[in-house]
Amino acid sequence: MGRRVALVEDDAAIRENYRAVLSRQGYRVEIYATRFDALAAFRQRLPELAVIDVGLGDEVEGGFDLCRELRTLAPQLPIIFLTARDDEIDAITGLRLGADDYLTKDISSAHIVARIVALFRRVDALRQLPEQTSRIECGSLELDGDCMEARWQGVAVKLTLTEFWLVDCLARHPGHVKNRQQLMDAANVVLDDNTITSNIKRIRRKFQQVDAGFNAIETVYGFGYRWIPGL
Repeated sequence: MGRRVALVEDDAAIRENYRAVLSRQGYRVEIYATRFDALAAFRQRLPELAVIDVGLGDEVEGGFDLCRELRTLAPQLPIIFLTARDDEIDAITGLRLGADDYLTKDISSAHIVARIVALFRRVDALRQLPEQTSRIECGSLELDGDCMEARWQGVAVKLTLTEFWLVDCLARHPGHVKNRQQLMDAANVVLDDNTITSNIKRIRRKFQQVDAGFNAIETVYGFGYRWIPGL
């Protein structure tokens, strides 16, 4: 049975077109025209991946609001923005809200499908790590790749999929400096340097909500970041 993909798109013709494209690829596509319809359904049952337009009817930034709400419900749910808005600021905003990808509607259907396949592959790769390597303990940090959970000092830290990969990349090699390209490769995403920086800041804030003194991620100016061993 195909994987469940939620498509939140206010334009009926576009919605049906993408549904047909994804259905032909074997996905079970659940469609929603508004943020409210989607959110009500997601509260009952989460999809395995959500594709969201930014503008939803009268809500100019309804997709951004939905992403923010979805991140509260499901921090690690794979989320892709698919929108006509090609402004760089919108793309950065979407990624900073925790989306895993930001695509514009001028790309081909084949390209959209490829990005969805790639995102599912990231999820599968994390879950299929050998048992002996799917769990990391590094000082006060515990990462469980099977259920994509992060804990600091025994307390759960809710990370998005991209954030989890970034922490995994740093903590798997404590003391090693990782540049932004290495972090992007590890997370299998294409982000600009500012968005990597924003992700690291957001990761720090999430850990600091558990431990105000958290300082395990060190910035190596001009190069990248490293996880401080032994903390």
